[in-house]
Amino acid sequence: MATKILKQYQENAVEELITKSKWLLAKSTEKRTIVFQAPTGSGKTFMMSQYIAELIEELKDKDLCFIWLSPGKGGLHEQSFKSIKKEFVGFPVAYLLEEEFFGSRRGIEKNEVVVGNWEKLSNKDGKTGEWKSKLMKDKETVNFRELIENTRKSGLKIILIIDESHSRDKADRAFELRDQIIKADLTIEMSATPILHEGEYNEKVEVQPNDVIEQGMIKKEILINEDIDKIDDDEKTSQELVMEIAYHKRLKLRKLYEKEGIEINPLVLVQIPTSDAGDDKKEFIESFLAEKGITKDNGKLAVWLTDEKINQEAELITKNNDKVEFLIFKQAVDTGWDCPRAQILVKFREIKSLVFEIQTIGRILRMPEIIHYKNDELNKAFVYTNVKSFTVSPEKTNPNIIKSIRMEREKIYYPLKLRSYYHNRVDYGDITSSFNDILEKEFCSYFLVKKGDFSPSTIKKNVELLKKKSIVLNNIIGKDEIILNKNVPTELFDTLSEEIKSDKNFQAHLSEDDKMRAFENIIKRNLNGYAPKRSLPIVKNALYRWFKKYVGINLLIGGMVQIQNIVLNNHEIFEKLFDKSVRAYEPIKEEEIKEKISEAEEWNNEWEIEEKRNYNPYVYKPHTYKLSIYKYPKDKKVYLNFDSNIEEEFIDYLEEHKGKILWWWQNGNEHMALNFGIKYNGGSTFQPDFLVMFKSGKLGIFDTKASGDREDVNKLKAEALQRYIIEENKRKKKEIIFGGLIIKQGQHLRINSDESYEPFKESEQVKEKGKMYASKSVQRGWQYFEV
Repeated sequence: MATKILKQYQENAVEELITKSKWLLAKSTEKRTIVFQAPTGSGKTFMMSQYIAELIEELKDKDLCFIWLSPGKGGLHEQSFKSIKKEFVGFPVAYLLEEEFFGSRRGIEKNEVVVGNWEKLSNKDGKTGEWKSKLMKDKETVNFRELIENTRKSGLKIILIIDESHSRDKADRAFELRDQIIKADLTIEMSATPILHEGEYNEKVEVQPNDVIEQGMIKKEILINEDIDKIDDDEKTSQELVMEIAYHKRLKLRKLYEKEGIEINPLVLVQIPTSDAGDDKKEFIESFLAEKGITKDNGKLAVWLTDEKINQEAELITKNNDKVEFLIFKQAVDTGWDCPRAQILVKFREIKSLVFEIQTIGRILRMPEIIHYKNDELNKAFVYTNVKSFTVSPEKTNPNIIKSIRMEREKIYYPLKLRSYYHNRVDYGDITSSFNDILEKEFCSYFLVKKGDFSPSTIKKNVELLKKKSIVLNNIIGKDEIILNKNVPTELFDTLSEEIKSDKNFQAHLSEDDKMRAFENIIKRNLNGYAPKRSLPIVKNALYRWFKKYVGINLLIGGMVQIQNIVLNNHEIFEKLFDKSVRAYEPIKEEEIKEKISEAEEWNNEWEIEEKRNYNPYVYKPHTYKLSIYKYPKDKKVYLNFDSNIEEEFIDYLEEHKGKILWWWQNGNEHMALNFGIKYNGGSTFQPDFLVMFKSGKLGIFDTKASGDREDVNKLKAEALQRYIIEENKRKKKEIIFGGLIIKQGQHLRINSDESYEPFKESEQVKEKGKMYASKSVQRGWQYFEV
């Protein structure tokens, strides 16, 4: 029984992991591998603990055991052990490899979870090739190799979980341990940055970074050297500067927490070089902090080094209100260590160049209470370094989170005091677990099956009821491969050559993957707009459960393949059933969204463009525009991210009219309270692309669009913008705001500022009393944009 509740993205990931695990375990293939990619701070350990517990529950009749291997840095495997043991609350049982085994125990038992350190297990002497770990060496008691062999001989299937799999410095030895010794029936490689490439694994389950941020699990952004305008060349001055700024930033954050009534004592991590210079840095840091009243003796300073460990007990220092304020370390907490109140990292220069990447700063990424706070300063992490020149590594999974370019607002700006709307994202456009009951009801109704009756005699009757509805079951029940007895439309397949498509017997050419995609496409075609990636696992799981309960199909023995056979060979019926179920689910979904929106709305009646703003140099590129309200102080360039060509063309137009325009600002495309937002469609946030201040004193709010693209959404946003303008001018008691949707038609920009929006139609005309006129939607609704 879990002590925490799964977030929606975690629930989806666990369900997808279970579905794909059962699918792979049922297949006769070697090296079954799932890559589980989830961002740092997403709760990988928690999700995996729930996966284990739920898989055991779903595969009750299967003899399983689990081996969980973590890297050894910072005692991560011990931390993982404590975490999963806490979540299991007694079942399943978890053991530390070095504590429980190699005495009288000869093998792992059913449903047991054994946690070990894969670095120690895989380590060999470079000269002799002998195993270094006592756990691997031949001895009187059972070693790890014998433990695995005995376990396999007992008939148990081994599921291997490799935590932080990207950390395998000696990959060959790690793979030897995985492939030649453990030889797991299923391996799950778990990491924020997997090292396996496509073709080296069977399935992949991926958690999106934005989902993790929106759920309040991790910080919204990481700012590097905020408020450091100049790093002095003098070593002493620069190291004092970064420590001084980090010290005051911590005090500021502490006061902000107190103001919000939150009992959190923010922690500063100070990373010193691994070289001999690290000792000198440590001495300086301790002296600097002692002058501030922060020492090891009073418990406010902790040290976590190989040869010195003071005040760093994990059970205490990770508590949100622990009195430790600064922690000095080298590499021990680089990987996997979890202290969510850590919010500031000070990193002193190494001899080699300094590169910031997500693994380096992941320790300050988590949110202490798994929520985002109203004060956005508390939703950020801060890094300070005394290195004048450093590199930010491109981050693939969460490209915009590390922000090192700090732009400043020009002095010509004066307060806008706009009313801005924001809410944490409450919906991801997906089908949720509440769909299970809807599908069950719709399927039972169609097949005339009695809902809630799962008795053996009833199941036999249900099979006959399916046959009466013309469901083809012959020669497809009991098969462990997908069988197509009927012609299936080729549009159900993603990619097929023209030769195969034209072949009447094209089924013979299809691989198992082709058929699997066809099955999934039957569902995708009937999701009616819901996000396929998130919704597909939910719908498939609901389908499998219905057949298990009402038709008696055993999911453990090829059951999922049998269900896929039934759907594929009766696709006309099931397409209608999926469509009907999804439509019946829509009002349930709407109620779920309404409940969430009411809890998440946030209004700011005096919103302003931030005085300073940080950007990622890989997502935002430098430009030489002159009228931007933001500039990078060092070179006066502006860093921008364009979603479309029309945004660039709109800025070019503004720049050509500097006689009338004072400044312009590109509204951020990230969903956050720092950006300007307008409420639309009952509770969604619309962030118009540009604010433009004219020299006349008027403010323009503009959103650039491609003509004809998503006009249903354009109508909602355009009309919400016009309502906002009317209400805001009324609130300010003067007509100073205007704006609308901008498109480019031919060589000209056009604007629509109508309260009732109609899409642009280039050549539409109407006939009235024998004369031809341009329609109102062209003549009035879409004017040429002129400043």
